[in-house]
Amino acid sequence: MRGARPERELERAIQDGGVVRPGERVLIACSGGPDSVALAAAMHAIAQPGQSDARLGYVNHGLRPSAWQDECVALQIAAQLELPIDIVSLDAGGQSEDRLRTARYDALVAIATRNGCGAIATAHHAEDQSETVLLALLRGAGPEGLRGMRARRRLAPSVDLIRPLLGIASERLREYCHVRALPYAVDPSNAQTALRRNAVREALAALRPLFPGLDAAVARAAGVIGEEGDGTRRAALRRTVREELERAVELRDIDFVHVEAAVRALEEGRTGTFHMKPGVALRIEGGVVRGIIPE
Repeated sequence: MRGARPERELERAIQDGGVVRPGERVLIACSGGPDSVALAAAMHAIAQPGQSDARLGYVNHGLRPSAWQDECVALQIAAQLELPIDIVSLDAGGQSEDRLRTARYDALVAIATRNGCGAIATAHHAEDQSETVLLALLRGAGPEGLRGMRARRRLAPSVDLIRPLLGIASERLREYCHVRALPYAVDPSNAQTALRRNAVREALAALRPLFPGLDAAVARAAGVIGEEGDGTRRAALRRTVREELERAVELRDIDFVHVEAAVRALEEGRTGTFHMKPGVALRIEGGVVRGIIPE
């Protein structure tokens, strides 16, 4: 995170991402870890002064002796941000990971419904998305699985699950906590590789030094698959650009960012010439593709 106010990069990313709707009452799931602490603080920072319509929710599974420390961190963050907080304790017993996740979401939905929150925000980030997509690939999942986690989906009647951080690296979230001097707890279970997700996490960590853009690439691919599956306008415009380019050049050596720049111009009805690769540019006029022109 660079610049005079590096913390603003995260806040702008959430603000411009469009996942959180203006005026929406949101329950922020805060585990006390760095990701959820950064999410809570950033969402509070971008709220209009005196108009923050958010609250925190902490679910204690009772699985670890240190869970009380996480709860203390969540309480401290709530006090620091002057946000209300709801705490629920669950009897985990011998439940599986899937059942624990279901119980956690059920508890959060109950809190959200009781307080009139239309959305529950979780701090799933770019690395989480990579893990989800890779696990789906290893299961042999089709397009629905390879789209990964959705940024927004219906979780219960009148309650959506939103994930504003899917394009954000976990390192940036920790940096945000450090810059703003925010306390956070570290979950020791993240180091256990007995669980499949944690084993995948370890494998991806070994790959990242060799492929620095790994998480961004996976998130991008998941987003494209999701938009295609939903039949969004952006997906249709992306096909328009790709089909125009395919008439003249090979797509494999055209960077995705160049295609997306042209797609945004089409969305916004702009006019311009967009570089695709050396010697090739796409001409757009008034939000309409006019053809390929030499550079």
